Amino acid sequence: MREVEEALLDELIVAEEASVGAARPAEREAEVSTLPEAPDKDDWPELTPGKIQVLGPYATPGLVPRRVRLYLPTDFKPEIPRFTLFLFDGQNVFDDEPSYAGGWYAHEAAERLARSGKLAPILVGIDHGGPERIRELSPFPVQGAEGQLDTLLDWLLGTLRPALAERLPLIEGPAGSAVGGSSMGGLAAIYAHFRRPLELGGALAMSPSFWIGDGAILDWVREQPRPPFSRVYLDSGMREGRGTLLPLVARMAGHLASRGYGDMNLRFRTDPKGLHSEQCWRRRLPAALRFLYR
Repeated sequence: MREVEEALLDELIVAEEASVGAARPAEREAEVSTLPEAPDKDDWPELTPGKIQVLGPYATPGLVPRRVRLYLPTDFKPEIPRFTLFLFDGQNVFDDEPSYAGGWYAHEAAERLARSGKLAPILVGIDHGGPERIRELSPFPVQGAEGQLDTLLDWLLGTLRPALAERLPLIEGPAGSAVGGSSMGGLAAIYAHFRRPLELGGALAMSPSFWIGDGAILDWVREQPRPPFSRVYLDSGMREGRGTLLPLVARMAGHLASRGYGDMNLRFRTDPKGLHSEQCWRRRLPAALRFLYR
């Protein structure tokens, strides 16, 4: 596992340094003590379907402040309840401008889903904390410090989601909300789903960093009960980490299959040309959304 970690850490550090360099730290733009923790009635912009709307920055207790990026599908109607998909690394979720290597264009993937006759979800991008990204997206010790993911989840589900639900027609319960991400965000998505199964009923994990903590997520998931509502998407490129990531993701998929996950609630995709890159995640995202919202 140590060789796997070294191979993948090289790729992650390169991406991390570029990402941190491109992101604008929200805490530089406002005094943390004056920031709200979520949008309130005076903070909401006019809701505009089909437009990426940037909210915040918001104080995140125990972590650095961050922005939230919201996208309502063009066919959004306030009277029709919607699924919600929370996506980590919000700077990379939508367009190119805030991302160091181009966005995933998740809004376009959602619109393609809507054109196929499906109810596209409301997309909520959660910005990362710049230099703190790896630690805040890890549930396990990393880089010589404790992981902070539980702190981030407490804010996301205890503060942000209730604030969104006051203004938006969100479907309640685990069937209504899923969480997703790539790399560290993919690791965070799997952990979040099994850690908070009554609030998050699905996980979308592209190239998840399952090597963190010497593969601790694999043993941790084995110890968790199967969520009452669960749909999991996993993928990996064959060229990631010099070919070392794919076996880790395959092990997770195999474990879930052994617990009764079938075609309706588990999808594992292998990408023969896949690299650890935003471009590959952008290419794979539409199929991931089609599975989650089939």
